[in-house]
Amino acid sequence: MMKKAMALLLTAGMTLSLAACGSASGSSSEAASASASSAESATEAAASVSASSYGDIKTVTSGELHMATNAAFPPYETTDDNGGYTGIDVDIAAEIAKELGLKLVVDDMDFSSVITSVQSGKEDIAMAGITVSEERKKNVDFTDSYAKGVQSIIVPEDSDIKSVDDLSNDKMIGCQEGTTGYIYASDTPEHGGFGEDHVVAYTNGAMAIQALLGGKIDAVIIDNEPAKAFVAQNKGLKLLDTDYVSEDYAIGVSKKNPALRDAINSILKKLIADGTVQSIIDKYINTDSSSEAVSSSSASVSTSSASTAG
Repeated sequence: MMKKAMALLLTAGMTLSLAACGSASGSSSEAASASASSAESATEAAASVSASSYGDIKTVTSGELHMATNAAFPPYETTDDNGGYTGIDVDIAAEIAKELGLKLVVDDMDFSSVITSVQSGKEDIAMAGITVSEERKKNVDFTDSYAKGVQSIIVPEDSDIKSVDDLSNDKMIGCQEGTTGYIYASDTPEHGGFGEDHVVAYTNGAMAIQALLGGKIDAVIIDNEPAKAFVAQNKGLKLLDTDYVSEDYAIGVSKKNPALRDAINSILKKLIADGTVQSIIDKYINTDSSSEAVSSSSASVSTSSASTAG
């Protein structure tokens, strides 16, 4: 409804192998070895940042911070008119990359691939309005939360669905696959869900909305800010006054890269304390919403009306 050291070792290994193949004498072998060692050191240095401030930080590609996202959930991540990426998560990631002395590279993909791309070492961070959950913690580490949000319910204006309770009356619900909205809704009634038989997973939120407009489903559960955007863009839809669930959002980092996680936590604390995170949120979300900054000691932002991809 929401990525590393092996690459460096492989690069170093290939460099050493090529140097060895070119050896013709003991002295040339020593020179090649020294060259390989120098190349390895240079590679590691390029993939490390500010050891004095944040420790020895390594990334998938030297000089870059790769962010896995699903750019289909404004105002957190979406494409712009120039084919680039924009949104709350993108801006926060850009600030983090700047602090680390790295270039931010946004890699757009299906939401279901965002976490696994970090887990497999293809991406550095997962930032797509991702809710912290125990299941996801098995695959990646999470930074401190930078925002809180809610899952909201969209229904047709003439719907007889007035509250969350009405969804249990044999209604069909649409969600984006892999999101917490889908996870919660498809769970059993004993755990607060409606059962898999009553939930349809769509590749993205827009497809769920089209199914709702076409009468194929009765409601859509999705993150609040994208939900408001969908309602504004499609006549005949409305948001229920009651929220479905509240949740925390954080950045996913490989379990093999605790130094990067710790560095991002330090940076997030700074960006929250100096108001940068809140100013980014206000840039994309109407400032008369209920989002508000919190104290720097808590290293999170309370944005009860702001939520993301899942």
